Amino acid sequence: MSDYWFKPKTYGIGATPSNWKGWAAIGVLGLVILVLVTFMVLLPALRGEEPAPGQVLAFIGIETAAIVAFLIIAKKKTDGPWRWSWKSPPKQ
Repeated sequence: MSDYWFKPKTYGIGATPSNWKGWAAIGVLGLVILVLVTFMVLLPALRGEEPAPGQVLAFIGIETAAIVAFLIIAKKKTDGPWRWSWKSPPKQ
């Protein structure tokens, strides 16, 4: 079994999960985003407060860092380069 978590997409640019580790990485990113949205945006809104400017900047910074970290990991764990691909269908 390969040590790669993602494989290059057949059409377009980027990668798609190729095993459970790739799907787990996507799940962890989704969980991080969900927790941040809940604690930094939704909870103050439920209390009738507006988020402080510092909270908004922290939210944007943490979200950006999480997404960049995910992209770096995904690129390192992809079996092949991320480039534009437009593979033709197999000949019959």
